[in-house]
Amino acid sequence: METLITILVGVLVTVAVYLLLSRNLIRVILGTAILSHAVHLLLMTMGGLKKGSVPLLGENAANYTDALPQALILTAIVISFAVTSFLLVLAYRTYQETESDDLSALRGIEDE
Repeated sequence: METLITILVGVLVTVAVYLLLSRNLIRVILGTAILSHAVHLLLMTMGGLKKGSVPLLGENAANYTDALPQALILTAIVISFAVTSFLLVLAYRTYQETESDDLSALRGIEDE
């Protein structure tokens, strides 16, 4: 199962890099969103699935699970959603001002 998830992470990173190298602003934003999801999935896979009891004092369990990786990934998901939302609003405002979403046209200089 872990090898399938690793292959999925590789495919997501490949798609994200392809989108990031695009000239379209929306594709670049979608590439950053997909890349962040690939990193979240990779971190979750690296953390592994651990079975055990909740980490409470006074419990006499042999194995405890650590909730820190899940909490950090959840925080990272919220932050990446906020950044993606901000970038989409920024792209919309840029399109309103310049009427273009081509990154080479937004550079402001002519190619030689």
